[in-house]
Amino acid sequence: MSMTDPIADLLTRIRNGQEANKSSIAAPASAFRESVLSVLKREGYIRDFSRVNIRPGIDELKIELKYFDGEPVIKEISRVSRPGRRVYSKIKELPRVYNGLGIAILSTPRGVMSDTEAREANVGGEVLCHVF
Repeated sequence: MSMTDPIADLLTRIRNGQEANKSSIAAPASAFRESVLSVLKREGYIRDFSRVNIRPGIDELKIELKYFDGEPVIKEISRVSRPGRRVYSKIKELPRVYNGLGIAILSTPRGVMSDTEAREANVGGEVLCHVF
């Protein structure tokens, strides 16, 4: 079965997992999803993730969600750029999520990174999602 927006699927799985107070969730594996998860891990929004081989040729990502005092660390996670409407941002126009308290995840020519890393690298790109 093909999927039109794998990043939206990943974000929805994370959102639903935290609403259900799950300690970990599973998602189909891909290199792009791993790069988005590595940004979430670096910024402290998820505990960890790992690639698990289910059967030959089929891998899955096991994502360990993070909670603080019983509340999910991620309060809001939303997709910005969609397959039907791509949203690009120059370095000077990078969005600030909740005045810098949240992050925007970007796909840049130098790879997937958070908005603060993109400002340091002086590079713009496609705004994938906002996380707070």
